[in-house]
Amino acid sequence: MIAKLWSLLIVLPLILLSTLVLGMVSAAIALFGTRTAPLQIAVARVWSRSILFFGGVKVEVEGRERLETRGPYVFAANHLSYIDTPVVLSGIPLQFRFLAKEELFRWWPWLPIAWHLKSAGHVAVPLDDARGSVRALSRTAKLIEADGTSVFFFAEGGRSADGTLREFKDGAAYIAIKAQAPLVPVALLGPHQILPMGSTVIRGGCVKVRIGEPIPTKGMTLKDRDTLSEAARQQVSRMLD
Repeated sequence: MIAKLWSLLIVLPLILLSTLVLGMVSAAIALFGTRTAPLQIAVARVWSRSILFFGGVKVEVEGRERLETRGPYVFAANHLSYIDTPVVLSGIPLQFRFLAKEELFRWWPWLPIAWHLKSAGHVAVPLDDARGSVRALSRTAKLIEADGTSVFFFAEGGRSADGTLREFKDGAAYIAIKAQAPLVPVALLGPHQILPMGSTVIRGGCVKVRIGEPIPTKGMTLKDRDTLSEAARQQVSRMLD
């Protein structure tokens, strides 16, 4: 009961305040031109660390040495909790963009997170439109080829309610093959214990981010995307044990 009151009366208001203030900072930066995305991503990292600090969440990262500084990479991770996003932003040491469902972008300019997604170059994916989804994936592959931007997928397509690793969608593999960029499996351990699905109570604790071996895609074709998706999933499964 005390933990719930602390979360509702102290932690959540602080998170909302941080989201509002830093969302406004990101929006203000966006007004200065079209090449402000890296600075906006830096603001998003400050936001993510503030949330983790307020919630008493520590992030441990394993496997950073597997990543080269410049990339680009396509990251594919499991998805357990709303806390996954700040965990990933604070733990992955590269510039990257999220692929997120289009509904989140429709809220802008009314919500700070939606404004940030729109202006910082994250990619909207219409999940209920198969052709639109393919177009979004193709645009993302071209973005990677054009300026070396890495992208991040929660590859199961949604959060796992019980923590069980589900099948990976093939979107990450599709982009990695189209861009001929390495696909990097990422395993998140413990987020559902920090913020369970359906809960508003953030419990302090430790989350581990395990970065797997990048899987080369040179020479692969789109016919290989199912095999590539399964190879990434198997790595994540092993890292979760």
